[in-house]
Amino acid sequence: MNRAEQIVAEFAKQLPQIYELLETDIRAAYDGDPSAKSTEEVLLSFPGVKAVIYHRISHALHLLGAPVVARIIAELAHSQTGIDIHPGAEIGGSFFIDHGTGVVIGETAIIGERVRIYQAVTLGARRFNVDEQGALVKGEPRHPIVEDDVVIYAGATILGRITIGRGSSIGGNVWLTRSVPPASTIVQAQARSETFDHGAGI
Repeated sequence: MNRAEQIVAEFAKQLPQIYELLETDIRAAYDGDPSAKSTEEVLLSFPGVKAVIYHRISHALHLLGAPVVARIIAELAHSQTGIDIHPGAEIGGSFFIDHGTGVVIGETAIIGERVRIYQAVTLGARRFNVDEQGALVKGEPRHPIVEDDVVIYAGATILGRITIGRGSSIGGNVWLTRSVPPASTIVQAQARSETFDHGAGI
Protein backbone atom coordinates (compact mmCIF):
# COMPACT_ATOMS: atom_id res chain seq x y z
CA MET A 1 0.00 0.00 0.00
CA ASN A 2 1.46 3.38 -0.99
CA ARG A 3 1.37 6.50 1.16
CA ALA A 4 -1.72 7.97 -0.50
CA GLU A 5 -3.65 4.76 0.04
CA GLN A 6 -2.58 4.69 3.68
CA ILE A 7 -3.84 8.23 4.20
CA VAL A 8 -7.19 7.42 2.58
CA ALA A 9 -7.56 4.27 4.68
CA GLU A 10 -6.74 6.08 7.92
CA PHE A 11 -9.04 8.95 7.01
CA ALA A 12 -11.90 6.50 6.40
CA LYS A 13 -11.35 5.02 9.86
CA GLN A 14 -11.72 8.48 11.39
CA LEU A 15 -15.02 9.31 9.67
CA PRO A 16 -17.24 8.03 12.54
CA GLN A 17 -15.36 10.22 15.03
CA ILE A 18 -15.60 13.23 12.70
CA TYR A 19 -19.33 12.59 12.33
CA GLU A 20 -19.79 12.51 16.11
CA LEU A 21 -17.92 15.79 16.51
CA LEU A 22 -20.01 17.43 13.80
CA GLU A 23 -23.19 16.33 15.55
CA THR A 24 -22.07 18.33 18.60
CA ASP A 25 -21.26 21.36 16.42
CA ILE A 26 -24.67 21.28 14.72
CA ARG A 27 -26.42 20.93 18.08
CA ALA A 28 -24.40 23.85 19.48
CA ALA A 29 -25.46 26.03 16.55
CA TYR A 30 -29.12 25.05 16.93
CA ASP A 31 -29.13 25.55 20.70
CA GLY A 32 -27.16 28.79 20.48
CA ASP A 33 -29.21 30.66 17.87
CA PRO A 34 -32.84 31.53 18.63
CA SER A 35 -33.50 32.06 14.92
CA ALA A 36 -32.71 28.41 14.11
CA LYS A 37 -35.90 26.43 13.54
CA SER A 38 -34.34 22.99 13.01
CA THR A 39 -31.03 21.18 12.90
CA GLU A 40 -31.65 20.64 9.19
CA GLU A 41 -31.75 24.41 8.67
CA VAL A 42 -28.52 24.77 10.63
CA LEU A 43 -26.78 22.05 8.62
CA LEU A 44 -27.88 23.29 5.22
CA SER A 45 -27.74 27.06 5.57
CA PHE A 46 -25.45 28.26 8.38
CA PRO A 47 -22.05 29.37 7.03
CA GLY A 48 -20.34 28.77 10.37
CA VAL A 49 -21.47 25.16 10.35
CA LYS A 50 -20.27 24.69 6.77
CA ALA A 51 -16.86 26.09 7.69
CA VAL A 52 -16.59 23.76 10.68
CA ILE A 53 -17.56 20.73 8.56
CA TYR A 54 -14.78 21.57 6.12
CA HIS A 55 -12.39 22.14 9.01
CA ARG A 56 -13.06 18.79 10.66
CA ILE A 57 -12.18 17.10 7.36
CA SER A 58 -9.17 19.27 6.56
CA HIS A 59 -7.76 18.94 10.09
CA ALA A 60 -7.88 15.15 9.92
CA LEU A 61 -6.07 15.18 6.56
CA HIS A 62 -3.53 17.69 7.89
CA LEU A 63 -2.66 15.38 10.78
CA LEU A 64 -2.47 12.39 8.45
CA GLY A 65 0.21 14.06 6.33
CA ALA A 66 -1.77 15.55 3.45
CA PRO A 67 -1.27 19.28 4.14
CA VAL A 68 -1.81 20.51 0.58
CA VAL A 69 -5.14 18.72 0.20
CA ALA A 70 -6.11 19.95 3.66
CA ARG A 71 -5.27 23.54 2.74
CA ILE A 72 -7.25 23.32 -0.50
CA ILE A 73 -10.30 22.15 1.47
CA ALA A 74 -9.85 24.98 3.96
CA GLU A 75 -9.67 27.52 1.14
CA LEU A 76 -12.86 26.13 -0.41
CA ALA A 77 -14.58 26.83 2.90
CA HIS A 78 -12.98 30.27 3.06
CA SER A 79 -14.18 31.22 -0.42
CA GLN A 80 -17.72 29.99 0.27
CA THR A 81 -18.22 31.35 3.79
CA GLY A 82 -15.68 34.13 4.42
CA ILE A 83 -14.36 32.08 7.36
CA ASP A 84 -10.65 31.26 7.30
CA ILE A 85 -9.60 28.37 9.56
CA HIS A 86 -6.13 26.89 9.11
CA PRO A 87 -6.25 23.08 8.96
CA GLY A 88 -3.71 22.88 11.79
CA ALA A 89 -5.97 24.57 14.33
CA GLU A 90 -7.19 22.23 17.09
CA ILE A 91 -10.89 22.73 17.85
CA GLY A 92 -12.93 20.89 20.46
CA GLY A 93 -16.55 19.76 20.21
CA SER A 94 -19.73 21.86 20.32
CA PHE A 95 -18.00 24.69 18.45
CA PHE A 96 -20.28 27.44 17.09
CA ILE A 97 -19.33 30.29 14.77
CA ASP A 98 -22.31 32.67 14.65
CA HIS A 99 -22.68 34.67 11.40
CA GLY A 100 -18.99 34.10 10.77
CA THR A 101 -17.92 36.48 8.01
CA GLY A 102 -14.34 37.60 8.52
CA VAL A 103 -13.42 35.02 11.17
CA VAL A 104 -9.73 34.02 11.04
CA ILE A 105 -8.24 31.19 13.13
CA GLY A 106 -4.50 30.59 12.84
CA GLU A 107 -2.52 27.39 12.42
CA THR A 108 -1.48 26.79 16.04
CA ALA A 109 -4.67 27.98 17.74
CA ILE A 110 -6.17 25.58 20.29
CA ILE A 111 -9.88 25.90 21.06
CA GLY A 112 -11.62 23.95 23.81
CA GLU A 113 -15.13 22.59 24.20
CA ARG A 114 -18.35 24.60 23.85
CA VAL A 115 -16.69 27.74 22.51
CA ARG A 116 -18.74 30.33 20.61
CA ILE A 117 -17.30 33.07 18.43
CA TYR A 118 -18.96 35.76 16.33
CA GLN A 119 -18.15 37.46 13.05
CA ALA A 120 -14.83 39.21 12.38
CA VAL A 121 -13.00 37.50 15.26
CA THR A 122 -9.27 36.94 14.73
CA LEU A 123 -7.19 34.39 16.63
CA GLY A 124 -3.82 35.43 15.25
CA ALA A 125 -0.12 35.79 15.86
CA ARG A 126 1.38 38.78 17.62
CA ARG A 127 4.77 38.47 15.99
CA PHE A 128 6.79 36.18 13.73
CA ASN A 129 10.14 34.92 15.03
CA VAL A 130 13.03 34.80 12.60
CA ASP A 131 16.19 32.67 12.51
CA GLU A 132 19.83 33.76 12.18
CA GLN A 133 19.38 34.24 8.42
CA GLY A 134 16.27 36.36 8.86
CA ALA A 135 13.87 33.66 7.61
CA LEU A 136 10.56 33.11 9.38
CA VAL A 137 10.60 30.22 11.87
CA LYS A 138 7.89 27.76 10.90
CA GLY A 139 5.64 25.72 13.18
CA GLU A 140 6.19 27.54 16.48
CA PRO A 141 3.11 27.96 18.71
CA ARG A 142 2.07 31.55 18.06
CA HIS A 143 -1.72 31.63 18.26
CA PRO A 144 -4.08 31.77 21.25
CA ILE A 145 -5.33 28.97 23.46
CA VAL A 146 -9.06 29.35 24.14
CA GLU A 147 -10.27 27.17 26.98
CA ASP A 148 -13.72 25.61 27.42
CA ASP A 149 -16.98 27.60 27.53
CA VAL A 150 -15.54 30.87 26.20
CA VAL A 151 -17.57 33.40 24.19
CA ILE A 152 -15.75 35.85 21.90
CA TYR A 153 -17.90 38.63 20.51
CA ALA A 154 -17.80 40.31 17.11
CA GLY A 155 -14.65 42.05 15.97
CA ALA A 156 -12.39 40.87 18.80
CA THR A 157 -8.72 40.45 17.88
CA ILE A 158 -6.75 38.07 20.10
CA LEU A 159 -3.06 37.77 19.26
CA GLY A 160 -0.13 35.67 20.41
CA ARG A 161 0.36 32.49 22.43
CA ILE A 162 -1.89 33.63 25.24
CA THR A 163 -4.61 31.76 27.14
CA ILE A 164 -8.23 32.80 27.45
CA GLY A 165 -9.36 31.11 30.64
CA ARG A 166 -12.36 28.80 30.90
CA GLY A 167 -15.75 30.49 31.01
CA SER A 168 -14.49 33.92 29.94
CA SER A 169 -16.31 36.45 27.77
CA ILE A 170 -14.34 38.67 25.39
CA GLY A 171 -16.28 41.75 24.32
CA GLY A 172 -16.74 43.11 20.83
CA ASN A 173 -13.82 44.89 19.14
CA VAL A 174 -11.42 44.10 21.98
CA TRP A 175 -7.71 43.98 21.05
CA LEU A 176 -6.13 41.46 23.41
CA THR A 177 -2.48 40.39 23.68
CA ARG A 178 -2.33 39.08 27.25
CA SER A 179 -3.68 36.00 28.97
CA VAL A 180 -6.81 36.31 31.08
CA PRO A 181 -7.82 34.03 33.99
CA PRO A 182 -10.93 31.83 34.01
CA ALA A 183 -14.33 33.53 34.26
CA SER A 184 -12.98 36.88 33.06
CA THR A 185 -15.06 39.50 31.27
CA ILE A 186 -12.93 41.71 29.03
CA VAL A 187 -14.31 44.86 27.38
CA GLN A 188 -12.72 47.61 25.32
CA ALA A 189 -12.01 49.85 28.29
CA GLN A 190 -9.73 47.15 29.74
CA ALA A 191 -7.72 46.64 26.55
CA ARG A 192 -4.33 48.30 26.30
CA SER A 193 -2.26 49.61 23.42
CA GLU A 194 0.57 47.42 22.15
CA THR A 195 3.45 47.88 19.77
CA PHE A 196 4.59 45.10 17.48
CA ASP A 197 7.80 43.91 15.91
CA HIS A 198 8.37 41.50 13.02
CA GLY A 199 4.80 42.19 11.92
CA ALA A 200 1.64 40.61 13.25
CA GLY A 201 -1.09 38.50 11.76
CA ILE A 202 -1.91 34.93 10.88
